[in-house]
Amino acid sequence: MNSSSVGDNVTLVVNYRDKLTTAVSKNVIVVALCIIINYINGTLVHTFNKHQIFKVNPRYILFIHLVINDMMQLILSGLLHVISYVLYTINVSFCCFLLVIAIFTTLNTPLNLATMAVECYIAICFPLRHSQICTVKRTYGLIGLIWGLSAACILPDVFILLATEPLEFFHSRVFCMRDLVFRSAYSLEKRDVSHIAFLVVVWIILLYTYFRILFAAKAANSDFRKARNTILLHGFQLLLCMLTYVRPMLEVGLRYLIPKQRMVIRFTCYIITQILPRFVSPVVYGLRDQTFRRYLKRYLLCKMSTSTRPQNVIMSSTGSAVKG
Repeated sequence: MNSSSVGDNVTLVVNYRDKLTTAVSKNVIVVALCIIINYINGTLVHTFNKHQIFKVNPRYILFIHLVINDMMQLILSGLLHVISYVLYTINVSFCCFLLVIAIFTTLNTPLNLATMAVECYIAICFPLRHSQICTVKRTYGLIGLIWGLSAACILPDVFILLATEPLEFFHSRVFCMRDLVFRSAYSLEKRDVSHIAFLVVVWIILLYTYFRILFAAKAANSDFRKARNTILLHGFQLLLCMLTYVRPMLEVGLRYLIPKQRMVIRFTCYIITQILPRFVSPVVYGLRDQTFRRYLKRYLLCKMSTSTRPQNVIMSSTGSAVKG
């Protein structure tokens, strides 16, 4: 793999190349993981679209938005990873387009998870008001807000890039990485500040909602151990997603401590922060959900018949289903 820095009129490429066998192995791992995870996610989307029961429940709407967002993120991050080995450098304008969408989808994930945590908190702590507060219309409005917050984080960098870089820069070639395209000192500082702000706000929301859910489960004499294990599993997945905000600083620190393992550090951080959280999401929010799992089995096991009988389904405020 190459790491490059771009001057005003030329592209300078600094070689940090893996051996051929190592490069092939890394790309096979990444592509295989992306295909497997997106197959599962695609099945989840298909299940959602086939059953009206999910389309009227805010919890499943937020979940399927998370799934679609993760599919986009995996496709783009996997594409960028393969390009970095096969082509090394690409046109700056095309790279900028790919990066903006990839950053959008990466930043969306923690915000979407925080929104799902709030919805779960309302469903458990305020069950009588859940249907009034969490409506389908408001859910789609929150999804729009999530994209708006992510836009507020990345679009200023695009405007700074257009205002500060010469036209020749956009026709040059670059190793497609955020810091090499959005290379303004202001953009780098803004990225770190915005990531820290997002990190603090999201963690406050998550800690507050999950502890309130845990206390509510204990007070209601429900299965406290199950609630605790569920929250720990969600917390692990959220921790992986939140590493997105500290990845740049983490990589710099690790490269300082282990300067000879630059490529290993980059690949390991990529797998942990970009791939692994997208593998955990379908398990935590899809396969473990009894209602979703009941319908999902038909498609994962290829046992869905060509015709299905309509079912009358009554939804409770917490997302459970009872066949009528």
